[in-house]
Amino acid sequence: MPNKHAAVKDLRKNERRALRNARLKTHVKSLSKQLKEVAKAGSKTEVVEAARKLQQASAKAAKNHVLHFNKTRRMTSAASKLVTATK
Repeated sequence: MPNKHAAVKDLRKNERRALRNARLKTHVKSLSKQLKEVAKAGSKTEVVEAARKLQQASAKAAKNHVLHFNKTRRMTSAASKLVTATK
């Protein structure tokens, strides 16, 4: 346990940030899984909507340095490929 008050405060802030980052990361992963499920059995409009949501969430995660920028680019690219492959 830290001795100084500022170190205790930093510890609290780091714990809150870790929870927020984990929540955002989990949200992006669940959107990715939803997109794959919708692509298997959904219509094109549903796939486009799911891909748009995934792109927005992953861009926000990259902006906040939760995910790496290139990873979000790869996810967006894969999502657009699913959209074009869907009929």
